Amino acid sequence: MLAYHRLSADEVMKSLEVTSLGLNDDDVEMRRDKYGYNELTEGKRTSSIAVFFGQFTDLLVIILLVAAIVSFLLGEVESTIVILLVVIVNAILGTVQHAKAEQSLENLKALSSPLQK
Repeated sequence: MLAYHRLSADEVMKSLEVTSLGLNDDDVEMRRDKYGYNELTEGKRTSSIAVFFGQFTDLLVIILLVAAIVSFLLGEVESTIVILLVVIVNAILGTVQHAKAEQSLENLKALSSPLQK
């Protein structure tokens, strides 16, 4: 891929075969046929349950779960409960933050969507 940020404006326009006046309608249609529309494809959404269980794959969370198991084996039930509560609260907060981030992204997409003619 060409490092456009290192080129001058004239070099970029030359490599893209455009002028400072832009593209005419025929060029737009030709490029749209060749490259498709200028839009991002959306990936499959992850369910909230999958996001929740995905919170437990973090290395620090795994270390805490191992620590909870060791605490349980040593007879420290209170420590085990506290560690597990922290891990579960962390997973809940992570899931809520993920859902809020997705909602914010949807709101931004709705604001930035151009009007179709």
